[in-house]
Amino acid sequence: MKLTGDLKTPWLIHLKGILFAVAGIAAGGLLIAQSPTLRTAVLLGVTVWACCRFYYYLFYVLERYLGREKRFAGVFDALGFLLAPKRRKDESI
Repeated sequence: MKLTGDLKTPWLIHLKGILFAVAGIAAGGLLIAQSPTLRTAVLLGVTVWACCRFYYYLFYVLERYLGREKRFAGVFDALGFLLAPKRRKDESI
């Protein structure tokens, strides 16, 4: 198995998703444990919500509503598309 290639094995893809969920829950739990206030919990919730909405924007809105023909390879590819004015002019967004 190549370490730099795409995952193709279903159980590895599920394991990766579960590990992301565990890491996120653990980090959020540790932040709340470090500063157990309502303010911290609300700010953490807003942070997670805003990041999820930005991810949705990068991978759904840009592709479906703004006419991007090809799919993005990842977050850095999508950000590169947004930050490169020469490419944006060519792809009519």
